Amino acid sequence: MTRREFAQVPAALAAQSAPPPNILFVMPDQWRGMDLGSQGAQVRTPNLDRLAARGVQFDNAVANTPVCSPARASLLTGQYAHSVDMAVNDLPLDDRHPTIAKILAKAGYYTGFVGKWHLHGGPRMPGYVPPERRQGYEFWAASICNHSYFEQVYFRDSPEPIRMPGYESYGWTELAIEFIEKAKLRRQPWFLSLQQGPPHDPYLWPPGFEKSYDPAAIAMRPNWSGGAKIAGAGTIGTRQHIAAYYAAIEALDREVGKLLEKIDSNTLVLFLSDHGDMLGSQNTALKRKPWEESCRVPLIFSGPGIPQGWRTPQPISHIDLVPTMLGFAGQKPTPEMPGCDFSNFIRTRGRSKPKDLPKHSMLMSHSMTEARQFDPWRGLRTTRWKYARFENKPWVLYDLAADPFERTNLIGEARHAKLMAGFDREIETWQRHFNDSWAEQVDWRLRERVQPNARRGV
Repeated sequence: MTRREFAQVPAALAAQSAPPPNILFVMPDQWRGMDLGSQGAQVRTPNLDRLAARGVQFDNAVANTPVCSPARASLLTGQYAHSVDMAVNDLPLDDRHPTIAKILAKAGYYTGFVGKWHLHGGPRMPGYVPPERRQGYEFWAASICNHSYFEQVYFRDSPEPIRMPGYESYGWTELAIEFIEKAKLRRQPWFLSLQQGPPHDPYLWPPGFEKSYDPAAIAMRPNWSGGAKIAGAGTIGTRQHIAAYYAAIEALDREVGKLLEKIDSNTLVLFLSDHGDMLGSQNTALKRKPWEESCRVPLIFSGPGIPQGWRTPQPISHIDLVPTMLGFAGQKPTPEMPGCDFSNFIRTRGRSKPKDLPKHSMLMSHSMTEARQFDPWRGLRTTRWKYARFENKPWVLYDLAADPFERTNLIGEARHAKLMAGFDREIETWQRHFNDSWAEQVDWRLRERVQPNARRGV
């Protein structure tokens, strides 16, 4: 941004001592936190590895509610999913909540959304989202929810569907680049949220990466059991699935490289995912689980004023990311946002510790998991411990330092009774403070039977 351009941005931004950064928020769907080359994984992610080397990587980042719509609601509003009535998939996010896009737009940012939305409610389909339901985004190229990666359809500012040629990730990248090029012509900073569909199932091989990984040669995680049988879906998490999953990750890494070539040095890049994927570990599949493969997500910050090559074990979760992005933009979170602003913590390599720096992250699922395999649960994760419980009994306790693959459940060991009692008090206190009930939440299909108007705005 030139001095002349900076002089013409709104007063709220011009009052800052330096030009406010552009913000590129990149979020693929269902990408596990351990699946980065910089984390020692066998999957190839050279562009993200370079991004991590130029910035800060959080090794203990988690999704508070590891499933699509709830995670996306938290990453837009900065609130726990149940606090904005988005505790389960396929519900509509109320237009009245503050969102990062609304706050940044009011502060003078040009805002854009590209990719999978999944906050409109109703059936999963390509679908048109009218401007008044876009939660503060001005530029729009999106689909509500459709994982047909070779037959993707998206919408702009009219209900006319636009067919995307080829593999969807490549198309979303081109649309993101279109936004960046348009933003360069405007005399204001910009905020782009790019939310890719892959590597989410179905596990399809991206064009150009069909032979990237030999299923027979992949080193499986020690807690993998050959895939998991899910009622109605067959076996998920086979070697073939994991090879295609890795190929989708490598393809997405290449797309990240294309984006990095288009931005300038005054751009904050934030890379993370909404949740992970069990892929046969712990003899289960998909998400909504407390195990690392489901709840731990990649998290990299890079950009102006951010130290290079720093990795931190500090706990951080989805609810912290809206306050942190706002902090980098010189804006304050709203009183509804309970998360921590990590911007100064990141700038100072952890020397500046905010008073609300979390010692652990809350984890939860308000619905039964896929195929009704597990009941709703609540839990927490520290740098060392993972604990989760059902309403009426403890479920799992792991010492992550001694047992990073969570193969030994310590729940029945008397020597940990005091530790678990303390965790139970933390969960109970959190539930009271955030008005969290153990009542099971259900998606719109079931909710409509007893609450016909639940699909407001759909």
